[in-house]
Amino acid sequence: MKKKLNAFGATLEETVILPDDKEMITLQIQSYLNKDTDLIITTGGMSVDPDDVTKAGIEGAGFDEVYYSAAVLPGAMFLLGYNQNTSVMGLPACGLYHKITIFDLILPRLMTGEKPGQRSLAKLCHGGLCQNCDPCRFPTCPFGKAG
Repeated sequence: MKKKLNAFGATLEETVILPDDKEMITLQIQSYLNKDTDLIITTGGMSVDPDDVTKAGIEGAGFDEVYYSAAVLPGAMFLLGYNQNTSVMGLPACGLYHKITIFDLILPRLMTGEKPGQRSLAKLCHGGLCQNCDPCRFPTCPFGKAG
């Protein structure tokens, strides 16, 4: 995360590791909202398993817009949301195993002030399958490129 954020001139201010506890996640996110944080990134707990409560924790924090899932691999269980001046990205665990994910498609857009929504996420289905090329040439590849 830090390296990817730094490439856009952003800094990672804080890292917190929480258990799979919806209330703790909600409270932590609300504390960042109270600090007027620009971007909140959560990792893991985004699937549909009963112990995956990160999505519910984000929704409980009071975001005005929340979009869940995208036809992109790796990253199908992605969440993107907005609350006034704060964006949130919920990254699925695939980010641990893949160099490039949907995070790499959305982060540059957020950094330019764009607010992708459901329609933008749906358009990513064209070209939404990373081929795990060796060597990886992202962003000079078809990953995430709408045709």
